Amino acid sequence: MAHAGLVLDKDQFNCSICLDVLKDPVTIPCGHSYCSGCIRNYWDQDDYLGIFVCPQCRQNFNPRPLLARNTMLADVVDKFKKTGLQEAVSQSFAEADDVECDVCTGRKNKAVKSCLVCLASYCDVHLQPHYESAAFKKHKLVSASKRLQETICARHDKLLEVYCRTDKQCICYLCLTDEHRGHDTVLAETEIQQRQKQLDDMKQNSQLKIHQREKEAQDLRQAIFSLIRSARAASEESDAVFTELIRSIELKRFEVRELIKAQEKTAVSQAEQLLEKIQKEIAELKKNKAELDKLSHSDDQIHFLQSCQSLLAPPMLSALPSVSVDPGLTFGPVMTAVSDFKGLLQEVCQGGFVSIYERVRDVVIVGPQSPAVQLDTTQPTDGALSVQMEATEVIPPTGLDQSPVNLFNPLLNPGPSAPTFNFSPFGSKFSTGARQRHMQRRAHPRRK
Repeated sequence: MAHAGLVLDKDQFNCSICLDVLKDPVTIPCGHSYCSGCIRNYWDQDDYLGIFVCPQCRQNFNPRPLLARNTMLADVVDKFKKTGLQEAVSQSFAEADDVECDVCTGRKNKAVKSCLVCLASYCDVHLQPHYESAAFKKHKLVSASKRLQETICARHDKLLEVYCRTDKQCICYLCLTDEHRGHDTVLAETEIQQRQKQLDDMKQNSQLKIHQREKEAQDLRQAIFSLIRSARAASEESDAVFTELIRSIELKRFEVRELIKAQEKTAVSQAEQLLEKIQKEIAELKKNKAELDKLSHSDDQIHFLQSCQSLLAPPMLSALPSVSVDPGLTFGPVMTAVSDFKGLLQEVCQGGFVSIYERVRDVVIVGPQSPAVQLDTTQPTDGALSVQMEATEVIPPTGLDQSPVNLFNPLLNPGPSAPTFNFSPFGSKFSTGARQRHMQRRAHPRRK
């Protein structure tokens, strides 16, 4: 393939998550390919969100896409590995940030190793004599570096192979007989091994902290998911309770309205019956009075005397029940009782809402901030590495815990003074200040 003029970049066959050659490659809907295990683990971390993102183009997918093996890409990668093309293409030309081979002429290849004895860098082709010739067996090879001159003593032009713990710098053997005479010195390799051991301890400590934080993050995600689910259930249940309460109030309103109508009908019916009886008595009295008027104007004296003897006594008035003749007779006392019920219900709702707000405010995931954790790892003072790791104070995000929180309704913006909130359960607003004023009841007159 290389002889045919095909130029391949090994990065084209790398997974952008693990940065290694693709293993069991799969392709997601946006067209990018990843290792099957890498993309599954990457999406498992966001499974609780329900939104899955491509690590490269950041395109969102919902629901989670099904993964299918990219057979063609898998075959290409297998051939890539079998033919050794990965090593062949590594013989690429040096880019701007790469170390150039000091032996190549014309356009230089990328160097893979540097020799501390030759003080030169070599590509794979020109490095072969260091592996094959006995003359280069004692040369020390390191990873390609542009800083070869820094490994040479500027004063004696010798390799820096000794470390002075007193002055904390690398020196050559000739420096031991000069300005570093009597200092605490060791071979640079010995010091590197000791430093590497300390770095390994630090890495292990950091890995433990990473695991701890990852577990805490997972627990926090689970707490967020549980709280969201609980909040949704609580909202639905509270809606059902308040709907039932509203239905009960509507029923009481209907009952009071029907009660007033029934009382109106009964009172009017009784009054109309009494009015009819009174009107009948008035008609009889008027008839008797008309007869008396007619008799009093009669000129026939004999007829007058005979009629007077047969004249009946006027009818007696029947006893009537007490009748209220107050022109201002209304259902005013009823409205007073309704107003008293309204005020009492508002007070009960007011105290109940305060209790609800306080309990809502108590549902938190993140509690009070713990004291800062400090880790101090200090090694012996003989030129060893001293490391101090201190956890910095966590600064809360902007807008969180920066001002007094409303004690009764955390959803309202806190004011500059004591927390207040307004609500109007039945059309009238109540402004509250201290908690005692919330629970204080007004005296309502009760009709006996």
